[in-house]
Amino acid sequence: MNDERTARRHFHDELDKLQEQLMEMAGLVEQGLALATKAVLERDSQQALELRSMDERIDELEVEIDGRVVELLALQQPMASDLRQIITSNKVSNDLERIGDHALNIAKAVVRLNEASPLPKVRELEEMIEITRGMVSDSLAAYVSRNADSARVVCQTDDRVDDLKRSMFRILVTHMLEDPKRIGGALELLLVSQNLERIADLATNISEDVVFLVEGRSIKHGGGDMVHDPA
Repeated sequence: MNDERTARRHFHDELDKLQEQLMEMAGLVEQGLALATKAVLERDSQQALELRSMDERIDELEVEIDGRVVELLALQQPMASDLRQIITSNKVSNDLERIGDHALNIAKAVVRLNEASPLPKVRELEEMIEITRGMVSDSLAAYVSRNADSARVVCQTDDRVDDLKRSMFRILVTHMLEDPKRIGGALELLLVSQNLERIADLATNISEDVVFLVEGRSIKHGGGDMVHDPA
């Protein structure tokens, strides 16, 4: 009995460490995304370059989390809610690493953007950034609080980001047609919008995983119900 209690305590200690690593990773990703998007709005190449070391630490954490997940699954053989938590942590970690990569892509685009001919301000970019950052923050808050309803709201917000990306495409193509000198800068902003859209998609993935964690069912690809009905 004592051996069983000791093994169980060790399991929960490792589970706590897994969550600590995931929260460190989440904090770095949010910080990196904030830095990258601020660099876009302010056309600040120096801020953009600061993301490289942050991205390296995010990659390291993903590898550490993957290793801990394998150990927990192989040695402890968890069941039910513990198993869902481990699987979800691994999936969230992978999505966070990809968000970090997209933030780095945005930062690199800023450097190139500043070398191109200036463009008129694109209002949709600022709104797209605000919504995307909010989706990432809200999806992580839903994960921490285990709030499936909040997670569903994030999923429903994704359509607005898609609409803004399409609007930006039309605006930027118009700028390119009006003045060929703007082509380079417009292409970089298109790249930024594509990365923002992918980040929003990944925030949606995290939110869908929160619903799975809390309720034990998948709402991916239209599975299950997207809007929860308490009745």
